[in-house]
Amino acid sequence: MLKGIDPRLTPDALHALALLGHGDTLVVVDANFPAASVAAHTVYKRPVYLPVGANDALEAVLSLVPIDTFDPEVAPVRGMQVVGEPDTVPEAVQAAAPLFESADHRIELVERHAFYDLTRACFVVIHTAETRPYANFIIRAGVV
Repeated sequence: MLKGIDPRLTPDALHALALLGHGDTLVVVDANFPAASVAAHTVYKRPVYLPVGANDALEAVLSLVPIDTFDPEVAPVRGMQVVGEPDTVPEAVQAAAPLFESADHRIELVERHAFYDLTRACFVVIHTAETRPYANFIIRAGVV
């Protein structure tokens, strides 16, 4: 048992997050996301499952992982655009926005196929039990 560690984080999640370095990206995805097939292309090679919703997973991850602020021209947090509605902000992204806005980070929405391409280059995929569509976030890790 560890003190000060969010209990929503599994041992596998702790291991993956501990291996992240500055500039590495992680992706937190919903239950509909093809986590296993995408994770096969990542450094970690398999998804890490957290049996919680997206906001709970994000809160837990952000309790340990700082968000990168090195390059202000590139959004350190990205989400997936609604297919056919690029100006619509998904409900799940709206719900998660305060987690990032409190640290003065914006969420840049990315076209679906471009988002998939970006996730294949991530370090690890964190697969959640979230059932809301478009609850998918790429986060670039900063320094402690």
